[in-house]
Amino acid sequence: MPLAVKTFDQLRDAASALGTDAGARFLGGGTLLMRDINEGDISITTLVRSTDRAFTEIRSSGSRITLGAGVTMSEVAAHPELQYLKPVARTVGGPAIRNMATIGGNLFAFSPYGDFTVAMLALEATVAVQGGYSSRDVPLEEFLATRDRDSKSLVTGVTFRQPDNPTAFHYSKVSRTHPKGASVLSIAAHLPASGNRVSSPRIAYGAMAPTPIRAKAAENALNGKSLDEAGIADALAAATQGCSPASDSIASAWYRNEVLPVYLKRLLLGAPN
Repeated sequence: MPLAVKTFDQLRDAASALGTDAGARFLGGGTLLMRDINEGDISITTLVRSTDRAFTEIRSSGSRITLGAGVTMSEVAAHPELQYLKPVARTVGGPAIRNMATIGGNLFAFSPYGDFTVAMLALEATVAVQGGYSSRDVPLEEFLATRDRDSKSLVTGVTFRQPDNPTAFHYSKVSRTHPKGASVLSIAAHLPASGNRVSSPRIAYGAMAPTPIRAKAAENALNGKSLDEAGIADALAAATQGCSPASDSIASAWYRNEVLPVYLKRLLLGAPN
């Protein structure tokens, strides 16, 4: 079946087109969508694109960073203000994939993929969503819980606050093909310090649930503690609370639950006090 391609100058017009055509899908980098098309998904009849500059811009306003949904992993890795995210972006596929894979597309990647979204969750990002001609900002955690029920809205970008100290952000990915393979699991953590104690930590996991999740029990156990063996003990004991990993060709659910505390410990003890 032939595919129609519609290109719009404005994101709001592209979003309107998505909302009025049941067979329309938005084409950004195409690393997910084109696979579905090549595998014969006949429900897709129209590809919607946009040349709106906002879609591919990286914008800073004070301590806030906005990544257009069309920004690629390679662009994140090369940006001088985002070097703390470079290790995250570089674990998304090989060079050819990183040149195509976008921030917006990563939000829709199914486990065990979606590693960049894990980092955005640890940084408490919000997602800009355009539905028709109206837009709204949604906390990323809320967006992930509802993303599969809203196929007619268009993600236009994500916004987050830069860490006051970039060294307070940490990331680890466990993969059988390092660094670009699918995740056994991934961990991102923002660990602001007050004196030698962690203050309001944020920890997120990938491949430990159907979507990236916050490790709230571990966060609460770590808050106010020092980053040493004694200080992190309660967080490690709570590490798997709320997790529901799948068994797949990469790893079993049992294995993921067993090794998560091991890698969380390595990440936390590698963080500076």
